[in-house]
Amino acid sequence: MGTLKQPDLPGRTNFPDLPWLHNDWNLSPELFDAFLAWLHTDRDQAGRRYESIRLRLIKIFTCRGCTCPEDLADETINRVIIKLPQIRKGYQGDPGCYFGGVARHVFQEYARQMRARDFQRRLEPARPRERELACLDECLSVVSEGQRALILRYYEGEKRIRIQNRSSLAHELRVEPNALRIKAHRIRAALQRCVGDCLARCAG
Repeated sequence: MGTLKQPDLPGRTNFPDLPWLHNDWNLSPELFDAFLAWLHTDRDQAGRRYESIRLRLIKIFTCRGCTCPEDLADETINRVIIKLPQIRKGYQGDPGCYFGGVARHVFQEYARQMRARDFQRRLEPARPRERELACLDECLSVVSEGQRALILRYYEGEKRIRIQNRSSLAHELRVEPNALRIKAHRIRAALQRCVGDCLARCAG
């Protein structure tokens, strides 16, 4: 269960340019199953609880003016999942309440990153947009047709439409939303590295 910007292209989406966001979470099926069991003993109830927590986190980050609330919500959830073995030893009470504190830390890191990036942009000339677009197009052309179609559709639309698109995509591919999210994040990470390499070559 569950669902994880580069330049804006017509008909395409953005990829968050936040280096501290983890694109390589090693979330094993066993660990995610343990996470669901922590949320609720019934798997269906746990899945609904997961979606409810994620939507609440998205709303929190949206209300705080974050530009990528879904990614921050996923970062928050992933941090909880990774630390679940330690959390279960000492935490008592509703598991859903635990995410609030983690979300505060994630937002603080996001805010610091945004301030640093804005300051850097004032000091340095902006990279030509055309170059970024060209690099993204180049990188999209080298991934497989299936990966390209998946990543473009995964990030298509805004907010509720995007959520609906991802649900439909998971249904069509016959995979759980979390498996789809991990697959999309791996493709995104590869594209980010590819665009970075492309820009470095152009600057060299």
